[in-house]
Amino acid sequence: MKPLIAVLLLCLPASLAAQTKQPVTLRSILLEQLRTTHNEKDWFVDGDTAVAGLTAEQANWKDASGNHSIGQLVNHLVFWNRQSLAKFKGETPEKFSGNNEETFTGVDAKQWQASVQAFDDVMKELEKLVETADEKKLEAWANQIAHIGTHNAYHIGQIVVLRRQQGSWDPSKGVK
Repeated sequence: MKPLIAVLLLCLPASLAAQTKQPVTLRSILLEQLRTTHNEKDWFVDGDTAVAGLTAEQANWKDASGNHSIGQLVNHLVFWNRQSLAKFKGETPEKFSGNNEETFTGVDAKQWQASVQAFDDVMKELEKLVETADEKKLEAWANQIAHIGTHNAYHIGQIVVLRRQQGSWDPSKGVK
């Protein structure tokens, strides 16, 4: 077994193999990581649930500490997920100055819904790419895809914390 696959298997929730009743593969692990940060409930809140029902005003709200807003976090995720997707597809990624802070752009009412849709769209594309990639490409991309899932989960956690701070989080959605 290749070392990366062995490491990913150690990180895998026991529920995946039990749920699918199919052999666990690198593809199934990577898809689970993407889907649980996109729109499938598992150990933590997924991205779609984290932003569901938010208004643009709520998405732009910031706490007193100077942290990013939810809208900025979503746009940051969209930017980096698109960067990776473009590279996987052999396309030229969007220009990047090297200043990560520039990827945290704000939103107005119209942009907020577009940002939510862009997150959904890029996640669907990443999932489709993993579903259809040949094994050689999948193995070459595995480390980056695993990092995408981790990066998404980190910022989705921040989104939930911000929603809890602003009083817009419904604890029945997964975090009490």
